[in-house]
Amino acid sequence: MVGLLKVVIVEGKRLAIRDFTSSDPYVVVKVEKTKVINSCLNPIWNEELTFTVEEPTGFLELEVFDWDRFKSDDKMGKASLSLQPLVSASKLKKALKLTAGDGETNLRKVAPERDNCLLVDSIITWVKGEIVQDAYLKLQDVESGELHVKLKWTDLPTN
Repeated sequence: MVGLLKVVIVEGKRLAIRDFTSSDPYVVVKVEKTKVINSCLNPIWNEELTFTVEEPTGFLELEVFDWDRFKSDDKMGKASLSLQPLVSASKLKKALKLTAGDGETNLRKVAPERDNCLLVDSIITWVKGEIVQDAYLKLQDVESGELHVKLKWTDLPTN
């Protein structure tokens, strides 16, 4: 299975303070990163990063950092999210023979577990030709912080 994975870093909430009273957060996804939001603990990025994926069976790894001009950037936590539910949803979409004109259809619910960083249930939906997962993640290895991300999967035609 080959597809496009779009990762929308929507926002962060209650992020850790790494400067005197605030932080300058950004998020790293694989090798790409979002823009820096200066002096903010509740940043809104609404930034979309796109990756071509051969087999979405691993985990999406996200790390949040505080940007610093004159020293190393400070870690502000990390989160991971399994891509396996997207694979299952893609197979279900094919089995149901859904098309872009079919409107919005809920395909799967993913519950918070020890193996993921979900704060609440995450719903995977078929909408406008894409499989979309809206997820609220609790940052790990940090005193506080949450990330809101949206994953969008589009199957690419295979030869």
